[in-house]
Amino acid sequence: MRVDAFPVAGTKVQASDFVITVGGQSGNAAIALARLGARTSYAGPLGDVSDAIANGVVSNLEREGIDCRFAVRVPGAMSSLSTIMLDLTGEKMIATRRGSGLTEAVPADAAAAVQGLDAVLLDNRYATFCLPIGEAAKVRGIPRVLDFDQMAPLEDAMLALSTHVIASAEALRSSTGQTELDAALLALGRHYRGFLAVTNGPDGVYWRESGRVRHMDAFKVDAIDTLGAGDTFHGAFTLRLVESGDVVDAMRFASAAAAIKCTRFGGLMGAATRAEVDAFLRERG
Repeated sequence: MRVDAFPVAGTKVQASDFVITVGGQSGNAAIALARLGARTSYAGPLGDVSDAIANGVVSNLEREGIDCRFAVRVPGAMSSLSTIMLDLTGEKMIATRRGSGLTEAVPADAAAAVQGLDAVLLDNRYATFCLPIGEAAKVRGIPRVLDFDQMAPLEDAMLALSTHVIASAEALRSSTGQTELDAALLALGRHYRGFLAVTNGPDGVYWRESGRVRHMDAFKVDAIDTLGAGDTFHGAFTLRLVESGDVVDAMRFASAAAAIKCTRFGGLMGAATRAEVDAFLRERG
């Protein structure tokens, strides 16, 4: 829902807009990728076949042209559900009922799930499911991009398995115990040797290169809805990485896709097309 300002305890506010949409890191990134023209497949644990939330997730993803054959419907499980409010600045307030029965699910056939793919984008909130997918992708020698969005040990198996790690500022700080992002990147870099970056909303993206920290500004836009911007960044980065092999070019492309998404209400229903991102980049020089 869109509101002018968040309600204080015990009060009511009027909403100016409302939408029901798919969410979650992987679901958001899948939609972002599909809108950008990538052939996209979703693999992940979802609620029981009787779970209305999970049924809605699959329906929405398939409507975007996303292959959901490798989604696992876990008997007796429930998918997560969130209520989200966005104020006039695009800031969000979220209440989530976490799914149940999903954390121990594993893919039915990890090798089949990655067959024919150019890259995989992994989510460290469901490591038990994602590790076999990552291992199968490693056997094929394709990039394994990790959305590092949850605190984890610095020797975490998902980190070690990934070729490219893009962290949220919160996850990076909590995992390293460092407040400053440059220090946090260098601290994690002592344990992880692949490409390592962290996104920080309107402050842009920082990454480690040759033992030093570099920074790229975010594109300046009038933000309406920041929901899913980080997931859009991960999806767009993965696509452009496959296309160009250049991480700086991929981050710039991802920053543009995320910036466009922030100008539109509706979570990833506002994800940009490839033509829109290319035009945005031409306009911004």
